[in-house]
Amino acid sequence: MSKIVCFGEVLWDVFPTHKKIGGAPLNVASRLQSFNHDVTMVSAIGKGKSGAEIMQYLKGCGVNTSCVQVNPEYKTGKVKVMLNAQGSASYDIKYPRAWDKIRLTEVNKKAVKSSDAFVFGSLVARDDNSRDTLYALIELAKYKIFDLNLRPPYYTKDVLFHLMDKANFIKFNDDELYEVCEYMGSKYKSLEQNLMFISEKTNTKHICVTKGSHGAVLLYNGKLFYNSGFLIKVIDTVGAGDSFLGTLISQLLNNVNPQEAVDYACAVGALVAQSEGANPKLSSSEIDVFINPY
Repeated sequence: MSKIVCFGEVLWDVFPTHKKIGGAPLNVASRLQSFNHDVTMVSAIGKGKSGAEIMQYLKGCGVNTSCVQVNPEYKTGKVKVMLNAQGSASYDIKYPRAWDKIRLTEVNKKAVKSSDAFVFGSLVARDDNSRDTLYALIELAKYKIFDLNLRPPYYTKDVLFHLMDKANFIKFNDDELYEVCEYMGSKYKSLEQNLMFISEKTNTKHICVTKGSHGAVLLYNGKLFYNSGFLIKVIDTVGAGDSFLGTLISQLLNNVNPQEAVDYACAVGALVAQSEGANPKLSSSEIDVFINPY
């Protein structure tokens, strides 16, 4: 069991017909906790019912909430989610919200110092307050996991480059990889060449790129590991990449062979995409049967 801190947005994903608790770092945290890691969430909520329900949800998952701040001056996070016919999502992310104003405290500094891994994304860096806190906490972390989450207009090249340079592990989707490589002057056209280009430019030995229904490729200590995806009927893709990342981190921190780790993570991501919402409960037997039905 590893001690892991997840930093960033906690919020409500508001769909046309219903709403669900989400935010990429929260989704990663709840998936990691489901694999019995010791997970702490660092974030902020507003006062009132919607923030209290997020807090209750995290506690129900077993996630440590001692570093979730209550900020009475700002509302709890909210995102309007629009799904197309294929179940792919687009987002309207309300600003500013409580999670934009995460303060640096002795409590969250202590949590990060004592953790085995620190997980963060790029969206939380859209506001100076949370960005300054993130930058300070990164300096205290042992193993830094950066999940790019490119949501226009909420990112700059400078912030992305800084976070990539600090990270020990970077996770992209394929569109994000190509976009960032173009920023960095890559002339390569293939995914693998661009992956290696980023690894060299940022001196990062662990990089994973998800490819939607076509699985993922993982660079781990100089070797590439592939999974080509699973055939499913997509309900919605919200949170599938987060559950993939939480699962992959769990497997790698548990010293599982990288090939088995990426296969298992792709299976969990697929199971989430064929379910409603970002955080469906999945048993290990359900995952095993999905990978090997015979």
